[in-house]
Amino acid sequence: MTNATGFAPRAVLADRLRTHGLATDVALIAGGALFTAAMAQVEVPMWPVPITGQTLAVVLVGASLGARRGVLSMLVYALAGLAGAPFFADMQGGLHALALPSFGYVIGFVPAAGVVGWLARRNWDRRVGRAALAMLLASAIPFVTGLPYLAVALGALGLPNDLQAVLAAGLYPFVVGGVVKALIAAGVLPLVWKALARR
Repeated sequence: MTNATGFAPRAVLADRLRTHGLATDVALIAGGALFTAAMAQVEVPMWPVPITGQTLAVVLVGASLGARRGVLSMLVYALAGLAGAPFFADMQGGLHALALPSFGYVIGFVPAAGVVGWLARRNWDRRVGRAALAMLLASAIPFVTGLPYLAVALGALGLPNDLQAVLAAGLYPFVVGGVVKALIAAGVLPLVWKALARR
């Protein structure tokens, strides 16, 4: 059974590869982590939370790999960074990253990739309208963990951490950029599916 794109339902882009199996999955998971690490270096330096390309990477990786591989890819990204790989913004890595006010957003990348991957399995990445909704939803998830983590980190530093201060530092500067990144992903993924359908 196929849909309008000519592919079986519940397939994600990674499922269109010619090779399948454990080795392929490991390569995809590692590749997603490396892509996210690279996008973390696309940065507008700000404190306490920089603007980076990570969120765009997270939604693209999650949608392309599906929920299971997407979640594993973000776990590899976070754990490799904590182990010392320079995967986080400004080439940072190591356990000291746990003390960064922005680390809560990294935690949120894991469920964000899972949600967008789950939606992609249900073809939400194949048409721009639904893709935009999926990407916007997934892009919002890191704030669920990021903002409370930021509040605790600011308080530990003796800085204002009331609701308004946390929103001003950790949400408001990122709304426009987050929407733009979500719309970029929502435009790219359906185009890739259309290109594959023509092959």
